[in-house]
Amino acid sequence: MASLRHEFYETDERLTLSIFDKGADPAHVSVTFQPRSLSYQNGDKQLLLEPLSGQIDTEKSDYTVGKVKVEIRLAKMAQGRWGALVGSSPDPLAVSAPIPSTSAPPAQRKPRKNWDGITSTLLDDKGAADTDPNAGGDAAVNGFFQKLYGDADDDTRRAMLKSYQESGGTTLSTNWDEVGKGNVDVKPPEGSEWKKWAA
Repeated sequence: MASLRHEFYETDERLTLSIFDKGADPAHVSVTFQPRSLSYQNGDKQLLLEPLSGQIDTEKSDYTVGKVKVEIRLAKMAQGRWGALVGSSPDPLAVSAPIPSTSAPPAQRKPRKNWDGITSTLLDDKGAADTDPNAGGDAAVNGFFQKLYGDADDDTRRAMLKSYQESGGTTLSTNWDEVGKGNVDVKPPEGSEWKKWAA
């Protein structure tokens, strides 16, 4: 009886076992699934893995025979990592006696905050727009400028575009008589310094 090299990798739901059996004939390969064991046989080559570290679902487990290896996919009955393919640990799904509790008093849990309720309360508050000057944020500011630009005449629109572009976004004027006379100076906010970047 020849021994077979094998390796595995796992996720929380499945364990994939690769048995390196080059040139295995699918007609001669036999894989038997049991809840805590796996048996592989190909002619005189045999591999028995028992006991597995956890229970497998024999109905959902399957295998494929390739040219170089046989890949066996084991569906786990309970999610989680096994860490090892075989182990003598007791079956985690078997019914066991309850573990006696210690004499320590149970820890007090703080009540959880209902963040969804707080958010909906804040959003449903109709008076928020009246009391908060920043209510609406950028959307409110953008809406204001869109209305201002949309309702303006051609001279006002021209003044707004020219003043905003020439000042680098620091000035917005609606007076074409003033803006049309020359270049609009850059006026950065107080405490800021204007820097022209080379292109």
